[in-house]
Amino acid sequence: MYKLSPIPLLFAVFFAVATFFLPYSAKAIENTKFESSTGVLSGKITNSITGQAVAFAYIHIDDINRAVTADREGMFTLVNIPIGKITIFIHRIGYEMSSFTVEIEEGIGQEDRHFELMPLHIGRDAVVVTDQRTVSGGRVEHASAKIQGQDLRRELSTTLAETLRDMPGIEQRSLGPASGRPIIRGMTGERVMILEDGFSTGDVSTVATDHAVTIDPMSAREVEIARGPSALAYTGNAVGGVINVIRDNIPTSIPNRLVGNVTLQGQTVSEQAAGSVQLRFPSGRGAFGVDLNGRLAGDFQTPSGTLTNSYIQTTSNTFSYSAIRPWGYAGTSANFYVSNYGIPPDPNGGHPNGVDIEMMRFQNTSRAERLLDHSFFTLAEAELGVTAYYHRELESNGSVGTEFAQNMAQFALRARHRGFGIIESGLAGLQLEAKDYRVAGSRTPNSQMFSAAVFAIQEMDYGRFHFELGNRLDLSLAVPESERMSEIGFIRSRSNAGVSSSAAVIYRLFNDIYAGSTMLLSYRSPSLEELYSEGPHLAAYTYEIGNPDLAAERGFTAEVFLRNRNRLADIELTAFRNFFWNYIYPRDTGIESNRFPGLNNFQFDEGEVLFYGLEASAKVRLNRSLSAGGNVSYVYAERRLDRAEREEFDTSDASVPLPLIPPFGGLLFTEFQINQFSVRPQWRFSAEQSRNDQFESETAAYSVFDVSATYIFSQRESGLLHTLSASVQNILNTEYRNHTSVIKDIFPEPGLNISLLYRLYF
Repeated sequence: MYKLSPIPLLFAVFFAVATFFLPYSAKAIENTKFESSTGVLSGKITNSITGQAVAFAYIHIDDINRAVTADREGMFTLVNIPIGKITIFIHRIGYEMSSFTVEIEEGIGQEDRHFELMPLHIGRDAVVVTDQRTVSGGRVEHASAKIQGQDLRRELSTTLAETLRDMPGIEQRSLGPASGRPIIRGMTGERVMILEDGFSTGDVSTVATDHAVTIDPMSAREVEIARGPSALAYTGNAVGGVINVIRDNIPTSIPNRLVGNVTLQGQTVSEQAAGSVQLRFPSGRGAFGVDLNGRLAGDFQTPSGTLTNSYIQTTSNTFSYSAIRPWGYAGTSANFYVSNYGIPPDPNGGHPNGVDIEMMRFQNTSRAERLLDHSFFTLAEAELGVTAYYHRELESNGSVGTEFAQNMAQFALRARHRGFGIIESGLAGLQLEAKDYRVAGSRTPNSQMFSAAVFAIQEMDYGRFHFELGNRLDLSLAVPESERMSEIGFIRSRSNAGVSSSAAVIYRLFNDIYAGSTMLLSYRSPSLEELYSEGPHLAAYTYEIGNPDLAAERGFTAEVFLRNRNRLADIELTAFRNFFWNYIYPRDTGIESNRFPGLNNFQFDEGEVLFYGLEASAKVRLNRSLSAGGNVSYVYAERRLDRAEREEFDTSDASVPLPLIPPFGGLLFTEFQINQFSVRPQWRFSAEQSRNDQFESETAAYSVFDVSATYIFSQRESGLLHTLSASVQNILNTEYRNHTSVIKDIFPEPGLNISLLYRLYF
């Protein structure tokens, strides 16, 4: 299969960027002192009760994308910090996440800072809900929610979607264990953007339910989710949210010595074994990074038997280097991701023996940052990413069913500025993307997509109010290999342009209680798959039919929330409403394909769609050793029909339900912690889902019980830190079916599973 390479174009872009960031005088590069506009922050982290050093704490500054891990003596150094006040965040498993505001002065003499962390009596470093603010570097600053520390270790699973599923409002769309993708508030695909250190993954997981996300969460430091103005730095249509997996692949600081961790993970439900190694080490005035991981799993077990052809074989390896200079840093990383996994059989047609998928991705990402001693601009940052993705789907007889190839180039330039007028600070930027998409094994034409966007995000404070405003202009051009008449319509080039706008306001009622609201006017041009797909997709059980006449998708989102966060309780209530004038989705027509009997035609369609729902979460600390809490979520989604559509859908109703909408559900838990040991039993539950798409089956209510435990211990002599997490999911081996699983009619969810995770920090 021919795959277009964008490398020559990318080299030209890279050298254009380099002319801005890298050509400094020899004196500036060789000078080991720091410019007057930057400083150094060095310090020691200790236990606030015992006074002992806290080893391997993670320190980061979101505003300028700086991160480093403390050594075994609790010492750390961050360089190239702008002078003035900054806020640093420090967290480590076993301690409360803390933030500190410090004053950075010119030069180096900042060596005697002392930071104390409070031991974690009841885990607060779990899901941290924060204010929404702007975006910088590989992080989404003050994202809507984060999962990190002890909760991330406990929930860490095979896929990103499964790792996040216990957060309010999040479910997973899946066609077997390997292909899970997050559903947020009933939405997935193009409306939930997944990033790794701020870069698009470059895969085709938005296209179909059998395509996996090319991220293994095992080496994630934290996962953050953002909506509203902050998401406009990446997309104009993140109605569900932007999910950013933080791995810090490109070092932004020089560690004092070799630091890293080793992780081992195992699960009984699939006889799964996984492991990873992360290393960071200094090299002159730069730092190297090495991240290696692999995962092997057999067929998953369910209460009713083996989920045939559900194996997983994955490895993801990253090598990186950053040059740290007085003006900032410039770094690059290369990632090789390879995955072979099985799609369970469809006994009703399509592929009765299952399909094997062989997936490969190479991604090179580069990022450079320059601190600016300017009266208006404070920081400029450029990012360049090149991705070559390929996967093929093998039938049981060894023949290749469908092949997908996608080469993509991404470029972004961002500048942070100081306040002016009523504006406190802001971010503006440019984003370019070129995509070459090819499919073999169907009649889908090879095609290309070129897009450009400019955005500006501003924030301000007035008394107890915090305001954010964001605007984004998107331009796109979709170009098929040739223009022709087809069974799906006239395949032709399409150009689109549109504006997305978002506003957020947060009001401090009193003490730690906040109320707020976010609104988003979203815009999205149709994807290449939605426009031009034409042919069988056996692994997904579908015959896909695109629509070259689709209009750009536009919607309006509003949410309100009430939030309380303090040492006694974390409570949040949220209500949301999302309306789309022309929501695009693949609709099951219920009609078998003439070309491939056994596969239903799935037509990419558009129409007026309404989502609304509620989310509530709470965690209350009953005493120093015991807490209790939980969360619940509810989503209602319908497509509104005009007279012609009622005839097409063969109904007299004014609306019909959308497919794969999760029912009311949630979880309740208690958590007991003493010293370095904690245990958490929890009850996951879901109501029945009887509001179904025309050709979708109902699912019954269910209850599932889990228990997890964590133990942390350190060796003072060697300076090593050990963490051990164990969990038992579905203790009663309950047979239940997840409504958002594409194969829910064929197979139930996995049964009793014992999971172990060991991590060593050094």
